[in-house]
Amino acid sequence: MSPRELDVLLDGGWRERKTAAWFIAVTGRTEFRERLGELLLASEGPYAGQAYCVAFATLGTSADADLLVAYLDRYLRRPDLYYDQTAALGALLLLDTRLGAGQAARFLTPDGLWQQWIDGPPSKDRDAPDSYREFISQLCSVADESARHCTARHDDPHWAG
Repeated sequence: MSPRELDVLLDGGWRERKTAAWFIAVTGRTEFRERLGELLLASEGPYAGQAYCVAFATLGTSADADLLVAYLDRYLRRPDLYYDQTAALGALLLLDTRLGAGQAARFLTPDGLWQQWIDGPPSKDRDAPDSYREFISQLCSVADESARHCTARHDDPHWAG
């Protein structure tokens, strides 16, 4: 898929954006990192934010973690909004583990932004943050497996794709 085709998808609705984010996650298209960060921060529509978080987790750099931190800094201060906070925290926790960082820790202190967001309206899922990390890890495994499958197919001389 060309950069132009990905741009068209990212300019579309939530389905197109979600598709583009998954494609970016599977193919490691780092040139779209900032664009995904802008879309996540804007939170203009439903359903695609989780896919952006998966893309950041699969790209796996400190720059990706910084975008997740920016999102959490903005949206954990809004307990009235239930957007992609759990996916963003799960992705950040996963990146912290992979990178040996600790950026999520400041959100998880007692009475910190995470707890304030959880306690605020509307009613929210109170699963442990590690469960969000595990969920994002499972989604990243799907992206990684897809990437391996695509690579194997392209390496097959009999594949006509």
